Amino acid sequence: MVTDHQVRKLMTLIPTTSNLELAAEKAGMCPRTARKYRKIQKLPSECKLQHDWRTRPDPFKEVWEEIVKLLEVNHGLQAKTIFEDFQRKHPGKFPDGQLRSLQRRLKNWRAISGPPKEVFFPQLHIAGDLCQSDFTEMNSLGITIQGEFFRHLFYHLVLTYSNRETGSICFSESFESLSVGFQKAIFELGGVPRIHQTDRLSAAVNNMNNLAEFTERYQGLLRHYGTEGRRGNAGRGNENGDVEQRHHRFKVAVDQELMLRGSRDFNSRSAYESFLRSLLVRLNQNRSERFLEEVKVLKPLHP
Repeated sequence: MVTDHQVRKLMTLIPTTSNLELAAEKAGMCPRTARKYRKIQKLPSECKLQHDWRTRPDPFKEVWEEIVKLLEVNHGLQAKTIFEDFQRKHPGKFPDGQLRSLQRRLKNWRAISGPPKEVFFPQLHIAGDLCQSDFTEMNSLGITIQGEFFRHLFYHLVLTYSNRETGSICFSESFESLSVGFQKAIFELGGVPRIHQTDRLSAAVNNMNNLAEFTERYQGLLRHYGTEGRRGNAGRGNENGDVEQRHHRFKVAVDQELMLRGSRDFNSRSAYESFLRSLLVRLNQNRSERFLEEVKVLKPLHP
């Protein structure tokens, strides 16, 4: 195959000799090829046709519309998550080697049809330093227990360094719900971060008429586990941004799993809790490496 370098050399040699065959020989090509490039006056790279057709069959052609619908509902879905889900739904249809093809297609889709990229200023997170927690309502998901609407909240706690998340079902934003949820979370994590941050939860933060920043009961909880309390400022939800972002992504992930499940009804509350627990395990799978860094520096729990 003739290269651009050979043709450039040919064009340099032609004016210096009247013998095209000799010039072609010095450029490393046959006289016929030399005559071709002398005539067209183009480099080989300039002669390549740009094509917009696929060189091999698209393995995702039959399911692409379904994939796009998933992405439109949850822009944060990763190619690997979608790929593994479709492997479960279509056993044997998508070999592991096709993951890279799906990653390329999703990259192109996001560049052309995806949401605009958010502008953000990254924060420095330190392993074992900070966790954030908050309550989020789950009623919009339409969960039912044996046909009865299940009105509830979810207490959500996130380690900001690894994004490891956990939580539990509750029914109010009371101190009792905060205390139980926090204790369940840290015992599951196996340790206590240096700082526990909330927004201005009335269960933890005093109103403006009280000189003490936190309620007496909440201060007692913090002292018992040897962690420092921190609150966000009024009207600055972004200061508790890690858990706020996880609220949204967690509920979208729950909604996606419910769609895949085909029903929002559960036989019991414990069955629903098991469903949430399994989902959290999967969401945390790719955070294991950084979480292990946190485990080493989390404060030990009281016996």
